[in-house]
Amino acid sequence: MSIRNLDDLLAEGVSGRRVLVRADLNVPLDKQTGAINDHDSASAPQDGTPDGVRIADDGRIRAVLPTLTALTGAGAKVVVFSHLGRPKGSPDPQFSLRPVAARLGELLGAQVRFAEDTVGDSARSTVDALADGEVALLENLRFNKGETSKDDAERGAFADQLAALGEAYVDDAFGAVHRKHASVFDVPARLPHVAGRLVLREVEVLAKLAGEPARPYVVVLGGSKVSDKLAVIEALLPKVDRLLIGGGMCFTFLKAQGHEVGTSLLEKEMVETCRNLLERSEGKIMLPVDVVVADAFAPDAAHDTVRADAIPSHRLGLDIGPETVAGFTAAIADARCGEPGGAKTIFWNGPMGVFEMPAFANGTRGVAEAIAKSDAFSVVGGGDSAAAVRALGLDESAFNHISTGGGASLEYLEGKTLPGIAALED
Repeated sequence: MSIRNLDDLLAEGVSGRRVLVRADLNVPLDKQTGAINDHDSASAPQDGTPDGVRIADDGRIRAVLPTLTALTGAGAKVVVFSHLGRPKGSPDPQFSLRPVAARLGELLGAQVRFAEDTVGDSARSTVDALADGEVALLENLRFNKGETSKDDAERGAFADQLAALGEAYVDDAFGAVHRKHASVFDVPARLPHVAGRLVLREVEVLAKLAGEPARPYVVVLGGSKVSDKLAVIEALLPKVDRLLIGGGMCFTFLKAQGHEVGTSLLEKEMVETCRNLLERSEGKIMLPVDVVVADAFAPDAAHDTVRADAIPSHRLGLDIGPETVAGFTAAIADARCGEPGGAKTIFWNGPMGVFEMPAFANGTRGVAEAIAKSDAFSVVGGGDSAAAVRALGLDESAFNHISTGGGASLEYLEGKTLPGIAALED
């Protein structure tokens, strides 16, 4: 690939120029308070955000700061745009980016102007009012049908309106590059375009994993569904030395081994596929040997640990057990089944259990700590895995790279063409 980067744009000079930055500010909002709450003391925000909204994890906001500070420091008029959640193509207050603007301003140490729309009067007046070195954030891109439209003309018309707000385009939204959306795919065709600091780093790291990673190579996969990870399993299985599988997806594999899984999450239509994967994995795939089962999907549900081949019919698995954590930890340290040398490369995508509930977080914590302690080049594949690292209070610096795009990182490793990356190529 030949992609110009932010340094190329800065070398050309950006002082006084309007630079559009596509960021991924799709941050999770507090699941207890919800998106918008009443203005009362009980729902007051804990991080300075307005309207009673609490940002549960600001990792994606922090990730774009190096690009933004480089541009503002060089005197650019920076116009940031992003999506949040999945509104239906029209304004929806619960998906407003206003609280993100407040948090972004706190992190930048400067006011971030907020536009009440994306390409309307508020956006145009907000951008026009920017001084050199200032930042504006436009309202949610997905309040406009053109952003996600599959109709090229409708999407292109929206891209024309977005492009009219700037003189150059920077893509720093790796979490969205696998989407053929107007702000990701069509706008760069209309303006001089470069990859931001974050996108460039993500591509460099994932290219290393997709090419010839240092061996032994261990992949840890979790999350809910086998169907979501099937393509990446198929792509990685020939390359890895060990593939460790936990999370909700493990129960379909256990079923494929002939075990009963109670009321645990199960994709019946994927059982035969999992059986086939196990047969041709040459022993590379490791599954849980014990699991934490509960009476219900609830944080206070009665629970205990049972063998993975003895799950009671009325209970569901919500985490991997301590024996499995020990086995996965040993596999990371002894990745070649008895031959000398632990893992040299680790890719982890998907939690091992329902880490949001303390009773079912130990599996994710234990495996994450084993990866963090390893001397391997370690990559956390975004999404819930990245959220778990922060939610469990783990040291982010212990991992070589924490991706901001779970879906994008998986599709890259599957060998798919990512529209947002293709749009930046020269």
